[in-house]
Amino acid sequence: RCRRGMRELDQLLLRYLERRWPRADEAERGLFLQLLDREDDTLWRWFMGLERPEDTDHAAIIAVITALPAD
Repeated sequence: RCRRGMRELDQLLLRYLERRWPRADEAERGLFLQLLDREDDTLWRWFMGLERPEDTDHAAIIAVITALPAD
Protein backbone atom coordinates (compact mmCIF):
# COMPACT_ATOMS: atom_id res chain seq x y z
CA ARG A 1 0.00 0.00 0.00
CA CYS A 2 3.04 2.29 0.25
CA ARG A 3 3.47 2.21 -3.53
CA ARG A 4 1.49 5.18 -4.74
CA GLY A 5 1.03 7.05 -7.97
CA MET A 6 3.76 9.52 -7.06
CA ARG A 7 7.39 8.52 -6.76
CA GLU A 8 7.99 11.15 -4.08
CA LEU A 9 5.24 9.72 -1.91
CA ASP A 10 6.61 6.22 -2.45
CA GLN A 11 9.97 7.38 -1.14
CA LEU A 12 8.54 9.05 1.96
CA LEU A 13 6.24 6.18 2.87
CA LEU A 14 8.77 3.44 2.17
CA ARG A 15 11.39 5.32 4.21
CA TYR A 16 9.01 5.24 7.17
CA LEU A 17 8.22 1.58 6.59
CA GLU A 18 11.88 0.60 6.52
CA ARG A 19 13.22 2.82 9.29
CA ARG A 20 10.44 3.45 11.77
CA TRP A 21 7.77 0.77 11.39
CA PRO A 22 9.80 -2.02 13.08
CA ARG A 23 10.00 -0.07 16.35
CA ALA A 24 6.69 1.81 16.17
CA ASP A 25 4.02 0.99 18.70
CA GLU A 26 0.50 -0.11 17.73
CA ALA A 27 -0.93 3.41 17.94
CA GLU A 28 1.70 4.84 15.59
CA ARG A 29 1.30 1.94 13.20
CA GLY A 30 -2.45 2.52 13.17
CA LEU A 31 -1.94 6.18 12.27
CA PHE A 32 0.40 5.24 9.45
CA LEU A 33 -2.14 2.79 8.07
CA GLN A 34 -4.80 5.51 8.23
CA LEU A 35 -2.56 7.75 6.12
CA LEU A 36 -2.45 5.06 3.45
CA ASP A 37 -6.22 5.39 3.07
CA ARG A 38 -5.88 9.05 2.04
CA GLU A 39 -5.72 10.27 -1.54
CA ASP A 40 -2.29 10.98 -2.99
CA ASP A 41 -3.00 14.65 -3.57
CA THR A 42 -4.02 15.12 0.08
CA LEU A 43 -0.91 13.34 1.33
CA TRP A 44 1.26 15.40 -0.98
CA ARG A 45 -0.17 18.68 0.33
CA TRP A 46 0.38 17.52 3.91
CA PHE A 47 3.95 16.34 3.33
CA MET A 48 4.87 19.50 1.46
CA GLY A 49 3.42 21.67 4.20
CA LEU A 50 0.86 23.26 1.90
CA GLU A 51 -1.90 22.13 4.27
CA ARG A 52 -2.07 20.62 7.73
CA PRO A 53 -4.28 17.72 8.68
CA GLU A 54 -7.11 18.73 11.00
CA ASP A 55 -6.41 15.67 13.13
CA THR A 56 -3.43 16.40 15.39
CA ASP A 57 -2.43 12.72 15.43
CA HIS A 58 -2.16 12.73 11.65
CA ALA A 59 -0.12 15.94 11.83
CA ALA A 60 2.20 14.21 14.30
CA ILE A 61 2.82 11.16 12.10
CA ILE A 62 3.41 13.44 9.10
CA ALA A 63 6.05 15.26 11.18
CA VAL A 64 7.69 11.95 12.12
CA ILE A 65 7.86 10.86 8.50
CA THR A 66 9.19 14.16 7.16
CA ALA A 67 11.86 14.25 9.89
CA LEU A 68 13.38 10.93 8.76
CA PRO A 69 16.70 11.55 7.00
CA ALA A 70 16.75 10.95 3.24
CA ASP A 71 20.10 9.10 3.44
